[in-house]
Amino acid sequence: MRADTAVGEFAVAGSPLSDEEIVSRVRAGETALYEVLMRRYNQRLFRVARSILRDDVEAEDVMQDAYVKAYTSLSQFQGRAQFSTWLTKIAIYEASGRLRKRKRLQEVPETWPEESRSMESIKSSSPDPEQEALRQQFASFLEQAVDALPETYRCVFVCREIENMNTSETAGCLDLTDEAVKVRLHRARQLLRNELYTLAGSTGSQAFVFLGMRCDRVVRRVFDRLQQL
Repeated sequence: MRADTAVGEFAVAGSPLSDEEIVSRVRAGETALYEVLMRRYNQRLFRVARSILRDDVEAEDVMQDAYVKAYTSLSQFQGRAQFSTWLTKIAIYEASGRLRKRKRLQEVPETWPEESRSMESIKSSSPDPEQEALRQQFASFLEQAVDALPETYRCVFVCREIENMNTSETAGCLDLTDEAVKVRLHRARQLLRNELYTLAGSTGSQAFVFLGMRCDRVVRRVFDRLQQL
């Protein structure tokens, strides 16, 4: 299977097609359209997977596994939930499975060394280097603070505050009640120091970015794997 080179970043931004329309057309044989879904949800899946695993490389692997599993299971998607919720749950299950396997092999430390929390620099078109450096620093501080959250609260916080998912969708993705999501989010906020949260909150959407070459890499690898099916 070969992706149509005309489908790319522009198609994601300008496509009027809903997720469900794309799924229907992919099922009908327009497999290249699957790229639109991948580019539409790459950042969400990366953020959610990374919130569970706290590892960039493993998060990318989870994304690829989730996309392949979703593609091969499209016939099972009944539309009872949003496609985005269904896809996110697949990624969460994949990431959680990896985490359980990791824990069986070795105990996961409560806190990770500073070096393990280094993230790819966040690019911006801002003409002010000092302002851009400050934004990057804020985003880095937020990433480190989120990484330090207990597992119970970390994924809820990323879904709600960084990915901007609503309470109901977050609950659906994590198999929680709406009330449990609200409680865990409140607790996560408490655990983050108030001054850090206030300082970095306005730049939350810049954290854990997954765009450009990284996005292209996942799309290419998924299509390579799908060609082998």
